[in-house]
Amino acid sequence: MIGSIAATCTTAAFVPQVVRVWRLKSAQDISVVTFLAFSVGMAIWLVYGVLIDSLPVILANAVTLVLSLTIVALKLNYERARAPATA
Repeated sequence: MIGSIAATCTTAAFVPQVVRVWRLKSAQDISVVTFLAFSVGMAIWLVYGVLIDSLPVILANAVTLVLSLTIVALKLNYERARAPATA
């Protein structure tokens, strides 16, 4: 139960960031390297959850991984859209 509560809190913490990036259409202040490193960590935790057959670990890390990669994708998309066109 404690693990499920902790997982819910840490996963939910990323939702406001995703919403903020989406609304502002900018992720200028977000580090791609940091979020990619974090995403790799989440993927490893997800594998660990599968190996130990722990539903709270699997769900929390799967959702957090999706949120983290969403932030990376939005950042890259918005940066590409703002980049000057080259001929």
